[in-house]
Amino acid sequence: MRIGDLMSETGVKFGTSGARGRVLDMTDRVCYAYALGFIRYLIGKGALHAGEAVGIGGDFRASSERIMTACARAVSAADCVPRNFGRIPTPALAAYGIATAMPTMMVTGSHIPEDRNGIKFNLASGEILKQDEACIRAEDVPLPDALFDADGAFSDNDHPSSSWLPAEERDAHDAYVASFLHFFPADCLAGMRIGLYEHSSVARAALHEVLTGLGAEVERLGFSETFIPVDTEAIRAEDVALARQWAAGGRFHALVSTDGDGDRPLVGDEQGTWLRGDIAGILCARALGAAAVVTPVSSNTALESSGWFADVVRTRIGSPYVIAAMQELSARGIAPVVGYEANGGFLTNSDIIRDGRRLPALPTRDALIVAVAILAAANATGKSISRFSGELPPRFTASDRVKAFPTELSKRRLAEFASGDEAADRRALDAVFSTEFGPVATVDRTDGLRITFDSGEIAHLRPSGNAPELRAYTEAGSVERAREMNQICMAILNNWRE
Repeated sequence: MRIGDLMSETGVKFGTSGARGRVLDMTDRVCYAYALGFIRYLIGKGALHAGEAVGIGGDFRASSERIMTACARAVSAADCVPRNFGRIPTPALAAYGIATAMPTMMVTGSHIPEDRNGIKFNLASGEILKQDEACIRAEDVPLPDALFDADGAFSDNDHPSSSWLPAEERDAHDAYVASFLHFFPADCLAGMRIGLYEHSSVARAALHEVLTGLGAEVERLGFSETFIPVDTEAIRAEDVALARQWAAGGRFHALVSTDGDGDRPLVGDEQGTWLRGDIAGILCARALGAAAVVTPVSSNTALESSGWFADVVRTRIGSPYVIAAMQELSARGIAPVVGYEANGGFLTNSDIIRDGRRLPALPTRDALIVAVAILAAANATGKSISRFSGELPPRFTASDRVKAFPTELSKRRLAEFASGDEAADRRALDAVFSTEFGPVATVDRTDGLRITFDSGEIAHLRPSGNAPELRAYTEAGSVERAREMNQICMAILNNWRE
């Protein structure tokens, strides 16, 4: 069956760098097919050969081990060797794959609810890009009827996973932790008391090892056996309240966490205020001495107004677009080149060199680099996290999303303001937004609908690439105004439902 046809049949489609869908739709048959399509693509282009290894990892979702098993069976069916790196951060698996020239598959739904999951595909050089995705869609994979039952489960699924999924290895986890301990100065976090919000993050063990290994005093908080969908772009009210509670009385210098698969950071200051991901990205880029920064169009404009970087490039939303733009900058001889997304996930396309120590390039989203770089830089200057982040120009953002908003409906609503008649589109936008935000100054359709008003305030509306959600990002000169704008946008979007 052709992968593109399978996507249409099941609703399990490509999101950012991999397949995403409802767990109910991600049957053994579907997951096996996607994994086999990826493997056959690699073999067809000469990037993988019989007998070579493919790494597999997963997050803490209940469905992840089953899907990891399907991936392992697909690798074996292609006469290659599956290696099981267990429950591990996405960037740790990708980094080990790059270091050992091994393609990898990470089973994760990232920050989205547990009733959804996904498979993220990485080449030996890093995550797949859009051209790779198109080729995987075109792959035609054999799906023997005898292999699956009528519900799409393996017909021999009474066999334990261990009979197909090899014993777990720790090499990738250990190498990931070691990369931070070797690059950052010993005891660079000495004297810091850090609250580690563990929840169900697959990065919680690595975070603890790195933070304590660099000299911090760490208290573990909020451990959960069940999966919690922590979204660093739309932080849950519960997580806001927890951070305030933990920080009360000056208990910590900082709070640290990640999303479910460890590629999006949460860094909180001493007052229990979580930093926005795009603010954390700017601070991390500065701490690493970046010459050029790539970020999507939705990120905070304090990046440009800070004046800290020689080159800034804006892209569509999604790490493949950020990676492509970073590659273009590196090809021009610029270094170091880094990138980040509004969710805080940080990417490096150049090795970072400091005092003879080297942090290898990792062109996929990472969370630990953000937390450690910001904490170390603030600690070195003796500044609190709030004061350190307060050095940026006063531009503040807020974001939220309307859940269960079908993607096609989102596209249709936004298309109402993209008729091609600029004058008519401007009138339509003013009719919806000018009462609350004033006249429209400019419109950017790089990704969704990004509106800048005469006041300099910004509202950006776009469908999520990973879930049936319609997102709103707002930017203003104060926290209160950005939040107020976001609430207004949420009311407008909720009224767009059919």
